[in-house]
Amino acid sequence: MPNWISGTIVKKDVWTEGLFTLHLRCDGVKDFAPGQFLHLALTHEEKRINRPYSVASPFGDVIEFFIVQVEDGELTPKLWKLEPGSKIEVSEKAAGRFTLEKTPDAECLWLVGTGTGLAPYIAMLRTDGPWERFKKIVLVHGVRYAADLAYTEEMKQLTESRAGQFSFVQALTREESEGTLHGRIPALVESGELEKAAGCELTATTSSILLCGNPAMLDTMEEVLAKRDMKRHKKKDPGQIVVERYW
Repeated sequence: MPNWISGTIVKKDVWTEGLFTLHLRCDGVKDFAPGQFLHLALTHEEKRINRPYSVASPFGDVIEFFIVQVEDGELTPKLWKLEPGSKIEVSEKAAGRFTLEKTPDAECLWLVGTGTGLAPYIAMLRTDGPWERFKKIVLVHGVRYAADLAYTEEMKQLTESRAGQFSFVQALTREESEGTLHGRIPALVESGELEKAAGCELTATTSSILLCGNPAMLDTMEEVLAKRDMKRHKKKDPGQIVVERYW
């Protein structure tokens, strides 16, 4: 079991109903790498309920968690009700191997996520590491509806401040909206639409790709990428793909 640190919510961003970011001040949490996760916990009826969440910010005095409410979930409906000033427990140490340190070198880094799978990428992009290491970075975020999009303004600002190095592509599956692609991410890869929008080729010789989010997307993307001779990256068997499963 984790060692628990008491945290305080200092800010709450609501993107849409049930989709939110909690900003926590939790002195005592140990330094972690962008892409790792911490556990959040609340005690209900004398039972501690905890779940792991990727941190949506680098290590600092205040850390962020990008969360979607699962209506029949044990914890997220309670997290949704929290407001600034509320107390919450946070695990002292982070865990996880979904980090840039575990990602192979390449000319182009692809960061592909669905839903709250965007969180670890926000943390990575707020550090100097990826910008110093990769010539081109592409962030791809897929959701159902435009209302489910988050961190859009921050990422658009990056496209301006990192012009030529950073591309941001959003994709919707249940509706069409100006400035976004329409369709599931694997299908957009197969059609060539994603690469056209990103201005970057997705190949085994030029790219490393991180995948995070819905398991169906992860499985299908690995199948699609296998057709391009891309495979999971392992220390003793180098590849191009690094995966984080959310459930």
